Amino acid sequence: MREALRKLRKKRNSEKRLIANVAKEIKKLKKLNAKLLIRNLGENKLLSDLSEAEFSVYSQFGEDGIIQYLLQRISDIPRSFIEFGVADYTEANTRFLLENNNWRGLILDCDAAAMVAIRSDDLFWMHDLTAAGAFVDCENINRLFLTNGFTGDIGLLSIDIDGNDYWVWNSIEAVRPKIVIVEYNSVFGPDIQVTVPYDPSFTRRKAHSSMLYWGCSLNALCTLASKKGYSFVGSESSGVNAFFVRTDSIEQLRPLSSTEGYNRSRIRQSRDDQNNLTFLSFEQSQQAIKDLPLYDLLGEGMSSLSQLLEI
Repeated sequence: MREALRKLRKKRNSEKRLIANVAKEIKKLKKLNAKLLIRNLGENKLLSDLSEAEFSVYSQFGEDGIIQYLLQRISDIPRSFIEFGVADYTEANTRFLLENNNWRGLILDCDAAAMVAIRSDDLFWMHDLTAAGAFVDCENINRLFLTNGFTGDIGLLSIDIDGNDYWVWNSIEAVRPKIVIVEYNSVFGPDIQVTVPYDPSFTRRKAHSSMLYWGCSLNALCTLASKKGYSFVGSESSGVNAFFVRTDSIEQLRPLSSTEGYNRSRIRQSRDDQNNLTFLSFEQSQQAIKDLPLYDLLGEGMSSLSQLLEI
């Protein structure tokens, strides 16, 4: 029996190593393919839609490709980034920048253990990366940047905290990124200007069991971007991330309205009270949160989807 268990463990360990090696080879092939795609992006003329540049090595959707396209269309871009809301950093908007373009970067996440794990990974000594555990809010965001040595002009800022995204970007003063990437909540549609009310301890799960009540509308981000000196240049096809370029660096890129650049998300990530996926449609998702409180930035007061969209 003991010998049989030993052989079984040996077989399982061998299978794990095989799977790990296959994963490494797949990642190598993806990186090689990405380099070819980047070369093509540089040779092509301006794209009519950012989705035409999409590819993914580490990003959740096509953000890696869009970022590389924007880098080739913006001059004098600092080789530094900040991203917060990165979890364990296996899936992120800036990891390909770190490894392929050798940029300097700061990543932040509320999972302190994940940040500790990253600091012990080979990635950490091979690149100029700072990883800090922190629950980001409006009160601490600038201090976190300054404490970790990031100030002034930087190349890219990526915001993904599934909650106070609007309010936190509005509060950022310590850095002036050339490119800003922010998640928008597609369920709010392309036209209204709304965000969840500011709560420094906001978490998506606690806010509503459906996991649909978070963040802000695309138009809210576009209006904020304009006030901060940025232009909206599009979103990726999955309808998750919006891309903004500092207006003094937009050069040949074409600014878009929220209606022009909005993509409705096809992701069906709604949950029930037991955290099981319910696969609600877009319309059903709107119904699920239609009466929850939203801050109407245009009316400067509290409202709801049912009032603003007459659902």
